[in-house]
Amino acid sequence: MAGMASRIKKLRDQAAGIGSYGQPVKFLQQDYEALRQQCLETGSLFCDESFPACPSALGFNELGPDSFKTRDVEWRRPKDLCADPKFIIGEASRTDICQGALGDCWLLAAIASLTLNNEILSRVVPRDQNFDSDYAGIFHFQFWQYGEWVDVIIDDRLPTKDDQLMFVHSASGNEFWSALLEKAYSKDSTMFVSFKLLITVYFNLLHLITSSEETEAITSQKLVKGHAYSVTGAESVNYQGEEEKLIRIRNPWGQVEWTGSWSDNGAEWDSIPDEERARLCNESDDGEFWMSFTDFLQNFSRVEICNLTPDSLSSDEVGKWSMMMYNGSWRTGSTAGGCRNYPRTFWTNPQFKIQLDEADDDPTDDDDKCSFLAGVIQKNRRCKRKMGEDMRTIGFAIYEAGLRSLPVPEEYQNQTNIQLKRDFFMTHASSARSETFINLREVMTRLALEPGQYFIIPSTFEPNQNCDFLIRIFSEKQSEVQIMDTNVDAKLEDEEVDEQDISDSFENLFQYLAGQDSEISAFELQRVLNKVVANRDDIKTDGFSLETCRNVISLLDKDQSGKIGLVEFKIFWLKLQKILKIFKKMDADDSGTMGSHEMRMALEEAGFTLNNTLFQILVARYADTDLLIDFDNFVGSLIRLETMFRIFKQLDQDDEGYAELYIGQWLGLVLN
Repeated sequence: MAGMASRIKKLRDQAAGIGSYGQPVKFLQQDYEALRQQCLETGSLFCDESFPACPSALGFNELGPDSFKTRDVEWRRPKDLCADPKFIIGEASRTDICQGALGDCWLLAAIASLTLNNEILSRVVPRDQNFDSDYAGIFHFQFWQYGEWVDVIIDDRLPTKDDQLMFVHSASGNEFWSALLEKAYSKDSTMFVSFKLLITVYFNLLHLITSSEETEAITSQKLVKGHAYSVTGAESVNYQGEEEKLIRIRNPWGQVEWTGSWSDNGAEWDSIPDEERARLCNESDDGEFWMSFTDFLQNFSRVEICNLTPDSLSSDEVGKWSMMMYNGSWRTGSTAGGCRNYPRTFWTNPQFKIQLDEADDDPTDDDDKCSFLAGVIQKNRRCKRKMGEDMRTIGFAIYEAGLRSLPVPEEYQNQTNIQLKRDFFMTHASSARSETFINLREVMTRLALEPGQYFIIPSTFEPNQNCDFLIRIFSEKQSEVQIMDTNVDAKLEDEEVDEQDISDSFENLFQYLAGQDSEISAFELQRVLNKVVANRDDIKTDGFSLETCRNVISLLDKDQSGKIGLVEFKIFWLKLQKILKIFKKMDADDSGTMGSHEMRMALEEAGFTLNNTLFQILVARYADTDLLIDFDNFVGSLIRLETMFRIFKQLDQDDEGYAELYIGQWLGLVLN
């Protein structure tokens, strides 16, 4: 219930604009202006109790409290380290970032790229902060996290050894924006939230490009394997009468540079005009160097590109793609169906419909195509490393909604209130898919398809792996993305039994079971049902719970006496026979139980259609640790569903799918 309330609040906040750049989410509910004003009024420096300056804040494993690297650490504020600390000196630049003892070169390479675009940098690093006027020891930074902006507050106590910052630092020694930004990122990560900085560099279509190699070692030409570099520039020069494409790269260490062709002291610079050489070549050992594009391809194995959201771009000179985002989740036993290798469960994954209406302005081939980027980000996985878990292996597949040779059934076209079933995927091949299933934080692929409707199915590689995700679709033209999910509904039959039609044998049985008061209580019903199932070897059960029996009484008890009479017991008995028939039908392997994915089909057979969220709740409530549902739990789930649907339909007097109720009614429903 708390989880559902949290999701509802989240949706309301989003509708109110919370999470936009102008109204960022307050991380841990901390308000920067309020905390800063409080410190100024009391004349104290801010100490962040949510991220205390102690050994545990440094990390775990090799940065754990008892590790060698964290011995003799002192937490000191910038004003204790130098006489004139500055937040930013002039304009922030990539040379402000030098790596320390922490092996987070990937983060520092990203921050270095961030400095190449002042507009984006100012979103992440608010400029109205300093160590001069109204200094209170408090700073804040803003990060783009899974579709929304988050404001993270820190104090300025930084870990030091021998009067030097342990981690990221500036070359000047008195500039602290990069060190404080690293601490804000560390706080957010430590609090079990994983995110990626919104970072960019003007290169081609405003993409951030960072590169990394394979294993940690320094090559003969001074490249560090397994190290993340950032691409900081690209140029073309006239070299010996031909065009030479050059890439400028920076090592976040602030030193150790490439010594091959076009390095700082490379002979190639002597063969280009003096003006170009003066503009491009910098012979200082600052970690930044040039190399030919050919050498770049030969020495680097991976390039990571950060695609910006449209609201990040204000320039009209750059074409902006439209973007759609949806949050989703894979849950064991309900929506974690695995990839196409698992046809029995693949269809249960979350499903989305993409509408591509317009072809590109400048198609690259004879056929008009719609270009788009499809990406899936797995959320909140970094914190799992402490528990021995890593990233999930994720990917996606895309299906056309109308193959000429194999048309999609009409009920699937132009509809989103349905879910594609197993038969669809057994008879349709994918039109496109992610390049691979891989255990990366984000899987993104650029695609071009003909205009039309498509289904995209994100999944983990193997089924039954819990994970939250964010799916993003960037398209050159306007597109529409909608989640496909079943409408919540129930086809309820009103069983009518005439007491005159009840056989004498059944009435005698009832009187025997009911006793002198001629009514059956929940306790008596429990004894009856357990005796019945004890004599059957074709169904498995741990016995009917008293809660299930109370739900049965609640469903049929018209006078609220807490008991049922002959007619009500006959109605339940007929209902139980129908439920047993459905259970046996869905128990395809005659195991006496049904799997959680079979239960979804069993619910539909019984007349209930539930969306993914409700089905997740149902599985969590009624399935065992092996995701199996025995007979008594299946009965309990159907009785509970029917009870809730019947109550709601009584409250929904206009049959519009809405109901109003006061607190007493709500509590009555919950306690019933």
